[in-house]
Amino acid sequence: MTDAADRSAADGPPATPPGLLLTTPGGGRFHFDPGALCLELLTTGGPGPYARYEVLHRPADLAAWLPPSRLRLPADAVRISPAQLAAARTLRDALWRLAAARAHGGRGTPADHAVLNRAAEHPPLVPRIAPDGTAAAPLPADGAQLVATLARDAIALLTGPYADRVRECGADNCQLIFVDTSRPGRRRWCSMERCGNRHKVRALRARRDSEEAPPTTAPAPDSGRTQADRPSESMG
Repeated sequence: MTDAADRSAADGPPATPPGLLLTTPGGGRFHFDPGALCLELLTTGGPGPYARYEVLHRPADLAAWLPPSRLRLPADAVRISPAQLAAARTLRDALWRLAAARAHGGRGTPADHAVLNRAAEHPPLVPRIAPDGTAAAPLPADGAQLVATLARDAIALLTGPYADRVRECGADNCQLIFVDTSRPGRRRWCSMERCGNRHKVRALRARRDSEEAPPTTAPAPDSGRTQADRPSESMG
């Protein structure tokens, strides 16, 4: 094997990149990394116009969100009651409003900040390590601990060094929210393979159309001659 192959075998399989695989209304799929655990919860629905995207109808729906999330927990690792599901949705809706406000230069309302603070008061999920050195499911765990973990992550985000980098996708018809943790800090799109690529295609098409458009001829200045004085277009 080559040196690279030796290193690959020693390191094991590549780690799964953070983020979620989302499905568009048209059936397309794309990878979206919002940059924070709490912002991943916003993809499950939300207040007002986002209620039509609601997917957290039963406790099992929130449990199904655990494996693809940054927590990477088995769906059965956390016991979730209907009341705890309702608390998760309340937290999510408050965070939606706070994150959207921050993305547009605001700070949000005291009522929504209070929702985060109340949820964060409960004990969070307790991290554990398995015998093989990998992360193990936190046991025992319930929905209140999950909600507290999400609330604490949201508070850390909104009060931390990247709070001013919470942004909304730059596409006109996309409201996905992310935090830009890149070094340059110039992220504009929820995903380059979706909104970023569509913007590039539209810009390329517009540039091509402008290059192919025939040049416009400015009208000749009026020299003061009358219509009869001007040469006929039928003359050779």
